Amino acid sequence: MADFLPARSYYAAANPAPASRPPLEGAVRADVAIIGAGFTGLSAALHLAGAGLKAVVLEQARIGWGASGRNGGQLHTGQRHDQDELERVVGLDDAHKLWDMAEDAKALLRGLIDQHDIACSLETGLIHVDHKPAFVRHSHAYAEKLARDYDYPHVEPLSREELYELVKSEGYHGGSIDRRGGHLDPLALAYGLARAAETAGATIHEGARVRRLTGGARPTLETERGEVSAEAVLICTDGLLEGVEATVESHVMPIANHIATTAPLGERLNDVLASRAAVSDSRFVVRYFRPTPDGRLLFGGGETYSTTLPPDVAPIVRRHLLEVFPQLADVPIEHAWGGVLGVTPTRQPFVRSVARNVFAAAGYSGQGVLLAPMFGRILAEAVQGRFEGFDLLSQLPVPSFPGGTWLRKPILVAAMSYFALRDRL
Repeated sequence: MADFLPARSYYAAANPAPASRPPLEGAVRADVAIIGAGFTGLSAALHLAGAGLKAVVLEQARIGWGASGRNGGQLHTGQRHDQDELERVVGLDDAHKLWDMAEDAKALLRGLIDQHDIACSLETGLIHVDHKPAFVRHSHAYAEKLARDYDYPHVEPLSREELYELVKSEGYHGGSIDRRGGHLDPLALAYGLARAAETAGATIHEGARVRRLTGGARPTLETERGEVSAEAVLICTDGLLEGVEATVESHVMPIANHIATTAPLGERLNDVLASRAAVSDSRFVVRYFRPTPDGRLLFGGGETYSTTLPPDVAPIVRRHLLEVFPQLADVPIEHAWGGVLGVTPTRQPFVRSVARNVFAAAGYSGQGVLLAPMFGRILAEAVQGRFEGFDLLSQLPVPSFPGGTWLRKPILVAAMSYFALRDRL
């Protein structure tokens, strides 16, 4: 897993790492033990500590080392699936509750940033672009649906000509702009949440990889040099659990996504983007991009189905980037990295009680920047006996991968290869 050290990312270059937290030593008792110092685990620790509970976070590497500190930083409105799909799956009433939860997640995130003075380069605006002409009608109809049925008039349809005024690519045919979406620096957010959690009284241990989870009335987490026994355990690792809890692993598959940033573009940034909004396209294997505070283009494209990075990520991303923006053919790539995220068979998040006093939230499938801080709060509420949000999320259909942990990878690779081919047709 050494390939995923944050030093390879643009975010790590922009955010010098804070002093390391000590690893776990000896036996510790806590009210709640948390696996993973990403958005979910840090938010859970913050809310638990704020309620007066002793929360101990175990992170196998460094804060924000997983998907939380190395993703595209985009803030999409809603849950992972559109409201049309949620209405079909859970019914109209619960679809509205899930929408409200996602809007509350947006407010929670902005509130945490403001309350704890987290400098994470938050920007508003997110543009959806359609790479096939047939998709534009649906995008425009969905904007109308949100305004009509969900009292959300902030998504504006864009024609091909209107879109080109904002995104200077010939490969898109229309889309929409969400004025309440946005983007941010995710590693800076993770560092800020960690500081806030510790200020509230939580303890974070880095270099504390969990080797075993022992269940019971007081479940125990064992690391190489210590153990934590607690009233409850929260599994907040998304795609990086690796042998600790079989139920989560059979439902959540790790995949690696690739991102790069160009050299600073100066005035040439206007040759590709005419706004500060982020952009995400309609491909199943999505391409996404946005401006950085120092005038670079940050671009994500391409996935691999392993927790080991290819030897050189830059050419993989560059191929996707030049298909969208051939006018940047002479611009060098200065940072290129990858990160492991968790996906589920249905792309719905996996939020469940997986054993006695053991709760999990994982499988955000690319929507974790918005949802993970809220889901961390929901896990903290469940530990305290408030299950409304937890029970709502537990209704989302997330079957295990066929064949469990043994066959999930070849099956997912076959499925993703099919969808990648469909994207090109």
